[in-house]
Parts: sequence; C-alpha cells; structure tokens
Amino acid sequence: MHPILGRITIGLVLFLILFPILTCQIFIVWPWYGRELSVELITLLLPFNVLAGMLLWNYSMCIFTDPGHVPDGWKPDTQSGEGYEVKRLTGSPRYCRTCEKYKPPRSHHCRQCNRCVLRMDHHCPWVNNCIGHHNYGHFIRFLFYVDVTCSYHLVMVSCRVMASSGRRYYDEPAGFELIFIILNYVFVAPVILVVGAFSVYHFLSLLGNTTTIEGWEKDKAAVLRRHGKIEEVKFPYNLGARRNIASVLGNNPLLWCCPTVPPGTGLKYQLSVADVGTVTATSGSCHVPLISSFLSCNHNWPPRDPTLTNQQPFKLPDSPWTYENGDVNPNLRASSGRLRAVNGNRHKSTQDPGSALPPYHPDYQDPGVDTYPERPYSPDSDAEYSEEGYSGTISVRQGSEGYEVRPVNREQMFQEYVQNQINEVGRYQVYEPEHPLESDEDFEDDFDFEEEGEKEAELEDRLPGEVGDAGTISDDDVPLALR
Repeated sequence: MHPILGRITIGLVLFLILFPILTCQIFIVWPWYGRELSVELITLLLPFNVLAGMLLWNYSMCIFTDPGHVPDGWKPDTQSGEGYEVKRLTGSPRYCRTCEKYKPPRSHHCRQCNRCVLRMDHHCPWVNNCIGHHNYGHFIRFLFYVDVTCSYHLVMVSCRVMASSGRRYYDEPAGFELIFIILNYVFVAPVILVVGAFSVYHFLSLLGNTTTIEGWEKDKAAVLRRHGKIEEVKFPYNLGARRNIASVLGNNPLLWCCPTVPPGTGLKYQLSVADVGTVTATSGSCHVPLISSFLSCNHNWPPRDPTLTNQQPFKLPDSPWTYENGDVNPNLRASSGRLRAVNGNRHKSTQDPGSALPPYHPDYQDPGVDTYPERPYSPDSDAEYSEEGYSGTISVRQGSEGYEVRPVNREQMFQEYVQNQINEVGRYQVYEPEHPLESDEDFEDDFDFEEEGEKEAELEDRLPGEVGDAGTISDDDVPLALR
C-alpha cells in the first residue's frame, strides 16, 4: 500500500474510533445528567474512558511496533537439537530469494512490506502494517477492546433512549441530541458486527496457536482428510489452550489485557510433539533436530496431496526461446509454410532444407536455398490451398499471407440454394398429376380449323326443316368449337 494511502486509512479508522467516543459523552450523556458533574456521571464515564484509552493504546502499538524481521546474517543452527525447517524436495533450510536470507520457522515473505515477517499472520491495511510475532498480541488486545468498548457504548446510549421513553417530558432528547443518538447507532452498530465476527475468528486462532496462513493450511489438510487421501495429522504448534495464549500474551494472566512484550524472539517455537524428528513445520517444510534426520520424518506439515508425489517438478529449458520444455512454439511458424506443407504437391521436395527455428532464434541458420520459389500469379492457373481441417477450396495466392476471394454470381448462388431446398427429401410436397395437360401446339395439331369452318358453312345453308324431323338442330350436330 502506498504510504499516503496508508495514512489516509489510519485517519479514517481514528475518526471511526473518536467520533462515537466523544460525541456520546458531550452531546448525549452530559445533557442527560443535567450538565453537572456528579458521582453517578463519573461512575458511568470513567470505565468507558479507560476502555477507550486501552483501545487507542493497543491500536497505536499495532501501527508503530515492528512485527519482526529476519536478522542480517541469521542462519539456522543445523547442529543443535532445537530443530529448524527444511524444504520438502531438497532437504535444505528454507531460503527467501527475494530477501536473500534464510527463513525461520513460521515466517513468510510479505509483498506489501517487501520483507520476510516473523510468524506472519496477515498484512492489515487498517493499521498499515504487518501482523507478526511482536505485534500480534497488541492486535488481539485491540480487537478485544473494540468489542468491549462498542458494547459499553451501545448499552450507555440505549439507557439514554430508554430513559427518554418515560412519562417525564423534560427528559426527552432535544433535536440536536437526537441527531447524535442516531449517528452513534449508525457508526457503532456496523463496527461491532463486522469487527466482532473478525474477533471471533482470531480468538479461536489464538486458542489453537494458529496464524491466518496456517489456518488456510489446516483447511486444505481437512479437505484431504475428508477425501480419504491422507490420515489425520496433528498441528505441530498446538500446545493446548492455556499455553497457546501464554505464547502470545505472556505467562501472567493478569497482564493479558495490558500491552506487554511477547515472549520469545520469533526465530524458533516450541513443538507440541515430544518425539523430535516426527513432525514437520509450515510452508511445506520438515522440522527436524539434525539436518541428516529430515528423511526420517513421519508427518509433514502442511500435508501434501499423495496424488502429486510422483509429479515431476518443472524444469526450465536451457534456451529462453523454446516453447514449454524444449519444443519450438508452433504459433511462431509462418502460416504460408504451413499451408504449403499441407497442400504442397506442386513444389514437393524430398527434404526440407529450411530451418525449423524462427529467424530471431539464436540457433537459427539461414539455409541459403529458396525452398519455395516464386511463380507468376495467374487467376486461371492459381493452385488451390486449404488450411488444416478445412475442406473448402479457398484460394491462397502464392507468396502472400491472405486469401484471394474471387467474385461470385449472387443470382446463381440463390438459384442453387432454392434448388437444394426443393431437392431436400421431406421438406416440400410437390404435386405431380397422373395425366399432364397437352400443350397448345399439340392441341392445334389435333384440331383442324379449316375442316370445322366448312362444316359450319354447310349448316348455315341448310333449311330449318331439312335439319331434322323436328325442325331443330341438335347439339350433336353442332361442332365442338361452336358450342
């Protein structure tokens, strides 16, 4: 976090602390007691101010106390029986490449502080500092006093509200006092809910002698245990509730609520298991009395997934220009060369003299031979190339990276599309008559207009009496065309 942003954050936290502490006494409690000093008023406000003072004291200690760093030149004593942490794979002591120092047990590198912190719990933006070995006790006391002070504040303000709900009208709060009562509720109620939940988590971690980072490791171990991948592994730093609290707040219970110096140096911690060489410490390391005995560890902390034991560690390639573990990145090859390799029947050679490495590779050598000589472009004789996995015939010009799209007759495309839709089986029902109608030409051939005209003239010349016995013309005698 930027230093200016950290100072702004601290200023906001101080405002959240001081606003309800001062306003509730000046604008709520003092008018309630008639603005006169009395024993009852002192009895009410003295404990509240003591709690507020302890809250501010521990908050300032969290800000200005160094959480603990690795001393210059510190190295683990591999010849003593006190134990140290080693790496799981190499068996050598833990080493921070960023700080270029050895890492004591339970220490981790903080990216915000840019250093290794002893018994690192987390980096708290509200105090603009890391929470480590030397200020973790102040942080626990700060959370405790926040909960107690906010609870006392809410009870005190609620008593004022309850007193104003009686029959005495002169005890009712005025407009200005009522505004500050509402503001105090708005400020304090969310704080006690959020910080209270956060406090419960850290109080439970204190009882188990667990940091936030180690809590995540315990959750992962519990998941592996539920899945049946590992057996139950005891946390190596859990000494019991009483001893766990004493390891952070001191051995004297009467001074647990007072800011004191935490015991120990933060470079080594007592283990819960009496058998040395049987437990391991945090960050995938093994806690052993001697460097030669780390292979005899029966338990690892944090426990590792057994399915990943046979996984080979990633090995960096010798050349920085290689892809993954030695091959050349296929995305760096020329696309035209790939197309010719797939469809290159025209310029096919027995051996490709071109180099498989990109031109900017340090091992690249110019073959000096034109593998694919250029040829004159002709629309009629242009070879058709296709990419891998594409069955179409998109033309690709020789010596270019793009495609050549020839003009297409849109009317022809539409006719082909309609014909394909018609020919699709089951899509349309086409009517086909059993006896198709004759065409006009066939009808003219079968019907002789001259012959029919002569018959019509004869009928006009005939007398009405000569046509038939009844003196009328029947329908059968009239030609079909006249009817």
